[in-house]
Amino acid sequence: MIVKSQKKDKSLNTQSAETDVYQNTLKAAAKLFRKQGYAATTLRQIADVLGMQAGSFYYHFKSKEEILDKVLDAGIRVVLEEVQKRVKMLPPDASSRDRIAAAIEGHLAGLLQHGDFTSANIRSYGQISEGPRKRNQPIRAVYAAYWDKLLDDALRKGEIRSDVPPHLLRLFIIGSLNWTVEWFDPQRGPVEDLIRQISSVVFDGLMHQEDVRSRAARSQRRGTKARD
Repeated sequence: MIVKSQKKDKSLNTQSAETDVYQNTLKAAAKLFRKQGYAATTLRQIADVLGMQAGSFYYHFKSKEEILDKVLDAGIRVVLEEVQKRVKMLPPDASSRDRIAAAIEGHLAGLLQHGDFTSANIRSYGQISEGPRKRNQPIRAVYAAYWDKLLDDALRKGEIRSDVPPHLLRLFIIGSLNWTVEWFDPQRGPVEDLIRQISSVVFDGLMHQEDVRSRAARSQRRGTKARD
């Protein structure tokens, strides 16, 4: 019985070590992809970060491109999971504004908590060949569809403007959020302030609300005069 227990413990330790190597490889690769791009990163550089032989990668990955696939998928998946988690925490009768604000919070949380993976995805996607881009498309499509549903629901309820297509709003919001991972400095203010400020710009625009109301009133008066 003792011998069997020792063999089992050894097997578990081996599996744990292999998992550590796998995860650490992805973390090291994501950091290098973020810093210098996919094309400029070699397996030797990743191995040097980990203190291992470059050939050891082939026990876990078939190629550098497979490492890229895993990093790209993780960069989207962690953001999707954070967004879904925060939206699900809201009550069923939450307004669309609250749901979209929660999605903005989740997106920023995913970006900032897993910066190397998310930034590697953003930076590398435009540099890579068609194959990796196609393999990353399914998870991207899932995330886009999630946002499109949030915005479509808000439009259906009359809670957002109807003159801008929801898919364009999604591209604007996500595009604006994605680059925060490169310039946000928590020493200049908490992430909560950033979330509140970005949400305010998304929902209320850049103009003072009094100016917005004044412009709307003038437009309405011009429309009335034209009809007369």
